[in-house]
Amino acid sequence: MEKKGQLPARQEIPDQYKWRLEDIYASDELWEQDFQRVRQLAAEPERFQGKLGQSAATLLEALQLEEQLQELDEKVYTYAHMRRDEDNSNPVYQSLTDRADSLNTLVDTAASFMVPEILAIPDGELKRFRQEEQGLARYGFALDELLRLAPHTLSVAEEQVIAQAGEVLQAPAGIYRMLNNADITFPSIKDEEGNEVEITSGRYQQLMMNKDRRVRQDTFTAYYSSYKKLKNTMAATLSNSVKRDVFYARVRKYPSALEAALFADHIPPAVYDNLIETVHRNLGSMYRYLALRKKLLGLSELHMYDLYTPLVKEVQWEIPYDEAVAMVRAGLAPLGSDYGETLAGGLNSGWVDIYENKAKTSGAYSWGPYGVHPYVLLNYQDNLNNTLTIAHEMGHAMHSYYSYREQPYVYAHYKIFTAEVASTVNECLLMDHLLKTVTDRNKQIYLLNHYLEEFRGTVFRQTMFAEFEKIIHQKVEAGEALTPALLNEIYHQLNVDYYGPEVVVDEDVDLEWSRIPHFYSAFYVYKYATGFSAASAIARQILETGDPAVSRYLAFLKMGGSNHPLELLKTAGVDMTTPGPVQEGLDLFAQMVDQLVSLTAQ
Repeated sequence: MEKKGQLPARQEIPDQYKWRLEDIYASDELWEQDFQRVRQLAAEPERFQGKLGQSAATLLEALQLEEQLQELDEKVYTYAHMRRDEDNSNPVYQSLTDRADSLNTLVDTAASFMVPEILAIPDGELKRFRQEEQGLARYGFALDELLRLAPHTLSVAEEQVIAQAGEVLQAPAGIYRMLNNADITFPSIKDEEGNEVEITSGRYQQLMMNKDRRVRQDTFTAYYSSYKKLKNTMAATLSNSVKRDVFYARVRKYPSALEAALFADHIPPAVYDNLIETVHRNLGSMYRYLALRKKLLGLSELHMYDLYTPLVKEVQWEIPYDEAVAMVRAGLAPLGSDYGETLAGGLNSGWVDIYENKAKTSGAYSWGPYGVHPYVLLNYQDNLNNTLTIAHEMGHAMHSYYSYREQPYVYAHYKIFTAEVASTVNECLLMDHLLKTVTDRNKQIYLLNHYLEEFRGTVFRQTMFAEFEKIIHQKVEAGEALTPALLNEIYHQLNVDYYGPEVVVDEDVDLEWSRIPHFYSAFYVYKYATGFSAASAIARQILETGDPAVSRYLAFLKMGGSNHPLELLKTAGVDMTTPGPVQEGLDLFAQMVDQLVSLTAQ
């Protein structure tokens, strides 16, 4: 398909390259019927308010209604949003999306009384309900999860006060977003051809990959000069965000902000600590990789602005979509015939929206409502990154396919802690396949560099972020003030620790903490590192032991959200309560460094 020049309008894209949302609703009129049905159903939960503790039958009927309501609302919501994503300028689907958003709020509000009412049922009474009403067995794990929250749930009046204060307590994140996305301005620099280029947050990463070192250095210095001017405001904003986390932890009787954040996924703090400690024990491999980077770039000093520029000249490697799909299918062959046939069927039957068109949502994602097959949005370009994106997003899609097929709606959706495992397993398997089958030396170096950079960014860098979060929360919990000087000091030392003796840790990077939005969603980024590590371990098991590992992995995919994330991963053969899986991933990283050293020495 011709994709060069001006982007085509949506209607100009041939149907064979589009997803088939008609599998959700054959027409907008049918969507409208379900929209009205959800509105009517949203009035139903009210009749149960104040009555959930009356009998087992009443509780079951209320839970069944809520599940029915949530499932249908998800279908309405997803269709509207995915239609809008096809062409964000389409006023019809702008309207449907706005209406679906409002309906979603209505549904959430309609059932909001249920959790506190269920928690108010005496333990003995709820246990009796579950024994006498077999239908409640379906909701057993969900009810257990609610009861687990009981010690950290306050009185109705206290919960109302906290809810009313919620918007105010979210102010630091909102202020940061406005500062970082709207108010901050960056200087211009001259590119390699002498043209004036205004730095933006979006352009920064591309400029840091520039082959011209002077461009990289100028960009780096100019970019952080803008944050330096705002360092006091940024420090105050981050400090108050951390104080909010500590407030929530204390008022809900958690031992620390870290434990409060981990509680929802039932993750013991040891998992967080194991990640940091295991990465620290293996920093030698990172230092070797950076020493190789320094050598290949021919530098006497490796600075922070040298970390993203490619190690090898751009490899001309065009991969048309059909060829990319063939690569993905071959790379995922170790997952067996059932997985492979389902994957192929999805790719050929309207699961995927392939090419870019005017006003289409950028990037890539996997989505789709329960009861229908999953979907994947792409904006495919003919290169390796986009080939890996197909594998990644189809990993999410296959996770949803198996989960939706095997689980009731209440357990069909998996948590973030496990979500990235399925996508990254696919990437690891595809990368292994390509490294074994690609014979061109430059392409092999390109592949290894791509993998090592992804590992560096996802495991080492995210773990450094996680350690920074842990330190600054502990400082506030101990009554210390997060001044710009203290934040810079902490962040500088972490960079020294993680990047080692081969890298000059430039003073400007001390302010990097001020540009990371994830720090306003506390203790979140560690999941990227644990997910990548778990996936690396699972992929290795699949490649080394075959069918037994595949069976365990497929069982994991089929379990959806029916258990705690750590228990689900144990089903796949990975125990994240031990350092083992993280160590396995880091061992693979070390082996890849060895391969790159060997290839580049030839």
